[in-house]
Amino acid sequence: MTERKTLKIRTPSAENAAPELKRKGRGWEISEKRLDALHERARDMRRHPTEAHKVLAERFARANLGRYTFKRQAVIGSAIVDFGCHTLGMAIMIDEGEPTAVDTRRDKSLEAVGVKVMRIQAGDILENLDDVLARITVRMREHIAEKKEAARVHREANPNQHYSRSNRRKFDSAEKR
Repeated sequence: MTERKTLKIRTPSAENAAPELKRKGRGWEISEKRLDALHERARDMRRHPTEAHKVLAERFARANLGRYTFKRQAVIGSAIVDFGCHTLGMAIMIDEGEPTAVDTRRDKSLEAVGVKVMRIQAGDILENLDDVLARITVRMREHIAEKKEAARVHREANPNQHYSRSNRRKFDSAEKR
């Protein structure tokens, strides 16, 4: 008989410090085998959602959020988040019980790379969905405002960089003449 290997979770150090992530390539220096396993696990979680996931996913599907769409069971780095919006850099995690030390550590790792994590209790979704949606909307507006402010500061600090597509088209057409 071969001995089965089990995943050992390190105990978090003081104050649940997040590990340093190196954002390189497809999986942030995660092996292809591990990343494929994460995607397979996320696919399985999408196939077998909890009741709270079903309710929130249905509401997101009906909502017109424009370019801010939430993907169910999204893989971000080495984490699987319940709902992830890449454009906003926001993740929503649904808690069936109390968050564990592993959950806290994962949240800190995600926030270290710029993904804001919002935790919602499953009972709140099932009992009072309108309040939950209002909280999500407020958080989304905060993130949009933060991104706009960061873009404004960047533009002021780098006046010679031009990102507007319309300006680039005008410049390209002027060169052709």
